[in-house]
Amino acid sequence: MRSVVAAAVLFRVLVISAVLIPAQWTAMRLRLRAARRIPPLWHRMICRSIGLRVILRGEPAASRPLLITSNHVSWLDIPVIGSVMPLSFIAKAEVKDWPVFGTLAQLQRTIFIDRRRRTRTGAATAEIATRLNDGDPVVLFAEGTSSDGNRVLAFRSALLGATREVIADSEGATVVQPLAIAYVGHHGMPLGRFWRPNVAWYGDMEMAPHIWRFLKLGPIDVVLHFAEPIIVDGSTDRKVLARNAEIAVRELVATALRDRVLAA
Repeated sequence: MRSVVAAAVLFRVLVISAVLIPAQWTAMRLRLRAARRIPPLWHRMICRSIGLRVILRGEPAASRPLLITSNHVSWLDIPVIGSVMPLSFIAKAEVKDWPVFGTLAQLQRTIFIDRRRRTRTGAATAEIATRLNDGDPVVLFAEGTSSDGNRVLAFRSALLGATREVIADSEGATVVQPLAIAYVGHHGMPLGRFWRPNVAWYGDMEMAPHIWRFLKLGPIDVVLHFAEPIIVDGSTDRKVLARNAEIAVRELVATALRDRVLAA
């Protein structure tokens, strides 16, 4: 029965994508404003279709330029965060070559960084600067990898260092806003630390089996909590910035997981 339900969910996702992906491709080719508006619509519809209920706490900063530093748990983070507002993600260059997901990432207007090749990193940094100064919020998964969802890994200052030039060259001070994402419920009940890795995608997990397993789980509650913004400029120490953002996210994730258990 669960497989039948999962197949029906997958069919809905394919129908939605069949309509909106060509529309987004056209909007990007013609440089239409719709290229910023279609992805959030797609993400909201996908979240609804696969049973992701987003519980929003706090709010995105209104100031621009805005760099959002988030923890990273799963491929599900993309539709969850992307459903909130128009924004761009920063991803490692390898993602661009992933089957299906690489294409989706490009349609999301993702900025790809190849940290192994400095010549390409410079071009990516310039693209980040352009997006920020154009008013697009940009999301950076500051851990550099994904976790099991029960903890927050150390934020890598080197990743924030890649945006240091952007912060220095942006028009005025840049707002860095920590963002915590925590998967807390399953069918309205606490998800629990032993079940949470069924939602998290990390380590050597294969993508396709994980997606199919998730589609058979049923509704999942996820908390998305925007912390207080941090105002930074070219003189800000990236290590201090990374540490402060990590502390804020770690506390909010712990609170979300604890409160959900207590509420049960």
